[in-house]
Amino acid sequence: MDRAVACATSSSLLLITCHKVLEMFVVEDKAGAIAVMLASLLLLGTWPALLTLLERRGRLPQHTYLDYSLTNFLAAVLIALTFGQLGAGEPDFFAQLSQDNWPSVMFAMAGGVVLSVGNLSTQYAWAYVGLSVTEVISCSMVVVIGTTLNYFLDNRINRAEILFPGVACFLVAVILGSAVHASNAADNKEKLRASGIEEPSKEILDKDAPKDLEDGSSGAKHAPSSKAEAGTAEYLIQLEERRSIKVSRSSTLFGLGIVFFSGVCLSLFSPAFNLATNDQWHALPGGVPHLAVYTAFFYFSISCFVINVGLNILFLYRPMAGAPESSLRAYLSDWKGRQWALLAGLLGGFGNGLQFMGGQAAGYAAADAVQALPLVSTFWGVLLFGEYRKSSRRTYILLGLMLFMFVAAVAVLMASSGHRGNK
Repeated sequence: MDRAVACATSSSLLLITCHKVLEMFVVEDKAGAIAVMLASLLLLGTWPALLTLLERRGRLPQHTYLDYSLTNFLAAVLIALTFGQLGAGEPDFFAQLSQDNWPSVMFAMAGGVVLSVGNLSTQYAWAYVGLSVTEVISCSMVVVIGTTLNYFLDNRINRAEILFPGVACFLVAVILGSAVHASNAADNKEKLRASGIEEPSKEILDKDAPKDLEDGSSGAKHAPSSKAEAGTAEYLIQLEERRSIKVSRSSTLFGLGIVFFSGVCLSLFSPAFNLATNDQWHALPGGVPHLAVYTAFFYFSISCFVINVGLNILFLYRPMAGAPESSLRAYLSDWKGRQWALLAGLLGGFGNGLQFMGGQAAGYAAADAVQALPLVSTFWGVLLFGEYRKSSRRTYILLGLMLFMFVAAVAVLMASSGHRGNK
């Protein structure tokens, strides 16, 4: 009898403990919001590096993004069925699916559309202007435009005297980022000139592009048998011969145009999500509760999934940016690097979910600090791709200043975090 009572008591304590643990994921204070935003920054800065790794190894971006889309949506489903159902209070996730909240649902899905188009644009922009520059420009646009919109949508709960100096830090960072790109491009041109190696033309690269799309093997006739050291002229040539998007001597201006287009799209997804969860425009019928952040994220991810899959299936047969044609059969047979694409989708999904959790607690303007992705992506660019290896002293100084300004921007934006009152 005593043993039964003890077991019952232990079970009750376990249930109470589990309930409290689950409730901890409903972020309500400033410290918790900053913690999830930092975690989001790490995740969102890592998944682009994984996709870039696959593109540089010759895997078609259409194949990679289709894999990415599957696990990105899976992350939203997992978040909705765990945090949204057990830890978000009333109404829970399933209850909100049947409520008359379609105005908020449409805002959430619109946010998913612009995020998908923006992310897809950056996938091609990376090949033209590099990972670091793409992230610096697009993320700075997100912070300048998106943060300003969110500040006013959130009824100014963030401290403007701290918030906007943080935005200014991002503007300085993007100027420094442009200087880093120009300096590094000059360094690469000097490496090629000093080595006497002629940069291959786009026609040669197109001719030597991967022919066997089912296994991703390259048909490059001029690929060296040994791997060149990162940062050397030989390495730069090998990289262009191996990657799936052939852009040597392509228009840098065109690449920058893609980057700015993606920046505009990515600037709008967070304000749209803000409107979905807080209904600042009073679009919901009377008495209908606001969408919980987890429910809104589920609808947001549905539209992401539909747009990503639809566009990338189209790009299999009508590719962009010099990528070869492919097919559904070739995609299903292409297992090289698939695990990294699937991991990238999970990281992106959980990263966005954590960003929205932090934004709902401390203001979406402060949560835009997670757009300082270059802090993380530059680290991966140097570690994985040898970016800036053997560059000039001037490039290293500019790179250090750029990263310093991003650190300052993140610190200042997070310090501006406010507190959203319970409704």
